[in-house]
Amino acid sequence: MIFNSSPFLIFFVSVFFLYWFVFNRTIRLQNFFILAVSYFFYGWWDWRFLGLLVLSTLIDYFFAFPIASGTERKRKFFLVLSLINNLLVLGIFKYYNFFITEVQQLGSVFGLHFHPYILSIALPLGISFYTFHGMSYVIDIYRGNFKPVKNFVDYAVFVCFFPLLIAGPIERAGHLVPQVQAKRKFDYAQGVQGLRLILWGLFKKMVIADSLARIVDTIFGSYRQCQGSTLVLGVLYFAVQIYCDFSGYSDIAIGTAKLLGFELLSNFRYPYGSKSISEFWTRWHMSMSNWFYDYLFTPLVASLRSWRLWAVATGAIITFLISGLWHGASLHYVVWGLWYGVALAYEALTRRTRGEIFARMPAWLATFIAWSCATGYTLVGYIFFRSPGLSSAFGYMRSITHHLFSRPALGSFMLIYVLPFLAMDWYFRKNERILSFPKNLFLRYSFYTVLVFAILYHSNDNSGFIYFQF
Repeated sequence: MIFNSSPFLIFFVSVFFLYWFVFNRTIRLQNFFILAVSYFFYGWWDWRFLGLLVLSTLIDYFFAFPIASGTERKRKFFLVLSLINNLLVLGIFKYYNFFITEVQQLGSVFGLHFHPYILSIALPLGISFYTFHGMSYVIDIYRGNFKPVKNFVDYAVFVCFFPLLIAGPIERAGHLVPQVQAKRKFDYAQGVQGLRLILWGLFKKMVIADSLARIVDTIFGSYRQCQGSTLVLGVLYFAVQIYCDFSGYSDIAIGTAKLLGFELLSNFRYPYGSKSISEFWTRWHMSMSNWFYDYLFTPLVASLRSWRLWAVATGAIITFLISGLWHGASLHYVVWGLWYGVALAYEALTRRTRGEIFARMPAWLATFIAWSCATGYTLVGYIFFRSPGLSSAFGYMRSITHHLFSRPALGSFMLIYVLPFLAMDWYFRKNERILSFPKNLFLRYSFYTVLVFAILYHSNDNSGFIYFQF
């Protein structure tokens, strides 16, 4: 049941009316209903993994109480148990086959041959996201930033709220739980903004991302036969595709939550306008970036007992190596993470020098150079991210330099959508949560009409969202 499907439309319309007109008598009744439909939503994908979600939620819920009280030793003990539980869930279902295969190949290099047991099991949807919810919750409680939630339903809604369950945004207990526990009334202005975000998100996903996906798949699937400029076009189109796919999902998730009276964390803020890699990661998948910063990077640098440049650089590399692995159990994701970790380390070590160099330039030239370098570096990183493996990523980059452009027509029709979209995305750059649609009534509803007809025209091929696989 993906957001851009008719089953979800029926599901959400039913949920909306039942939520506001049947289960609106008490907040407890509303929360119980939200939890029930969230479990139904998740079970629609594969009911067998529903037990894993419930079990993981129960463990963090009960462990939170001894973490909040008792001796320091007791608090640390249950914190470690909770983190081990979450990491074991990720390790077994997401990383076991990857690591055991890599160990097998490494052993064969030294003449050690063995045949490990390989798990024949699918990756549970949303596992990377709901385990991060649980870990942030118990860590915040241990740090004294949040108190345990006494009502299990309230806590379970925080973990399992269906708009964010599959692919985020990655929420914080301190932000979402108070909304779960507060009485909610339907707000017309909030509802209108929610509908606008859903409409804009569907346009991004169904019209831009899914149309570009066919072209990108063709180019990346046959990169050996493509000319260099075609391959460059493939990377540029993928940059737009993944942005529209993931930010479109986030828009729909945030808009859906608004219609139910919730405000989720932002995930994107005009990332392709960034003038450095560090700025890019404060604008791209912000809920994940902030999670890694708060719960991995900061403790890691603190453990080095220094906030000097070398410690910050080391922390950045390790953090993004793990971030790459979080995105997928494959070497090309690890290299993708290392690619960004090295860039962030370089920026940390050279911040003063670069500032002095740019200060000698005209402001417009310094801005253009900084933006060009950040954008170019990000585009190269996308080759590692999109390629099915490490060898194909390097092969793709080699092919770019070995050929000349020969098929200019391939995918050029998508510029009809891409260029106007980029202009609109720039127009929305100040606040992507509250879309500033035209104030003129005729222009506003004309724009709505164009979006709706474009979505309907491209509604025959509803593919899943890219970040579902993570």
